[in-house]
Amino acid sequence: MNIPSEFDDIRPFEPEELPAVYDRLIANKQFQAVIKFLYPDVPFDTIAAKMRKCKTNIEFQREFCYAFLEKLLVNTSTGCEMDTSEVDKTHCYTFMSNHRDIVLDAAFLDKLLLDEGFPTTCEIAIGDNLLNLPWVQDIVRVNKSFIVRRGLMARERLQSSKELSKYMHFVINQKHQSIWIAQREGRAKDSNDCTQEAVLKMMAMGGEGSIIDSLINLHIVPLSISYEYDPCDFLKAKEFQQKRDNEGWQKGADDDIISMKTGLLGYKGHIHYHAAPCLDAYLRTLDPKTKRTELLLKVALHIDQEIHSRYMLYPNNYIALDEYEGNDVYASHYTSEQKEHFDDYLNDKLAKIDLPNKDVVFLRERMLTMYANPARNYLATQQTPVCKKEEKTFQSLA
Repeated sequence: MNIPSEFDDIRPFEPEELPAVYDRLIANKQFQAVIKFLYPDVPFDTIAAKMRKCKTNIEFQREFCYAFLEKLLVNTSTGCEMDTSEVDKTHCYTFMSNHRDIVLDAAFLDKLLLDEGFPTTCEIAIGDNLLNLPWVQDIVRVNKSFIVRRGLMARERLQSSKELSKYMHFVINQKHQSIWIAQREGRAKDSNDCTQEAVLKMMAMGGEGSIIDSLINLHIVPLSISYEYDPCDFLKAKEFQQKRDNEGWQKGADDDIISMKTGLLGYKGHIHYHAAPCLDAYLRTLDPKTKRTELLLKVALHIDQEIHSRYMLYPNNYIALDEYEGNDVYASHYTSEQKEHFDDYLNDKLAKIDLPNKDVVFLRERMLTMYANPARNYLATQQTPVCKKEEKTFQSLA
């Protein structure tokens, strides 16, 4: 396919580029060390030869990523499935989801799409803050990721957003590939999953016609992701206290790496993905004369409603909500043994947080909030959306 050169710096690698990328990766000492960690019983030369036999990105994903994710799920979860009953598997979509894990949200989606009978995996929007090492950028672009630039000045940010949006429209309408993108910039550390209007604004920039037309052309499917346990919950709680106690606190260079490793290797319990209907029909009901800010807010709230209403809730969510509220309103959703187990789990995680002036009461409240918010938001879908909106200039996804 003839891909415009303007996308060369952000798009995934094409099949003809893969041999040179494989050579770079195979020669890289850090990549070699990672492979030896992931496949300790397999000679590196065997891995290298297998890589070179993969002529396309999807072949690489099937040969390496799929098997790795299967093994990971066996070791760190009690199961993972996806409900795709409300979408047509022969179509390509922009899957817009809540964001729990830096790496695995999109990786599990790729595996699940193949399990569910979709013809291929999706292209993944990934922030360049996670790609400080050249070999890491190589491997994610082999794995069908496209790059979202962060930390730009206003004019550069606007131009980058336009380029990113144009590429997304190209992927859907010319490459006929699906896309994964988070509903907001970065993860919702408190699990209060709200779609940022700025992300929708960016997505509409690269299309033709009205904002509604442009969003329709991306075939957006809200995607709900539910983890029984979040391996990074204690790291997120720690970050909340660091931000509370130190004005202007910023994550260090290694914090994202630690979160990625913890998310990969930590216990997740059960995992559920649920695709809502494509937004095209809903978008056609909207008045194109609506003011842009009002229109984007309306679409964002609708996406929130679709995601929240398809959460899979676990006993942990109801226990956390009751403990946070100081009552037992939802006690019918869990047993005393499950409550005791969850309290022990929280205590074990709190013990892992190493901070001077460690505020255990605050940290526990933050962790309860993370598990309570999915239940709170799900219950709110039975009434009206209550998610507090926050308008930000779109920069990137993490």
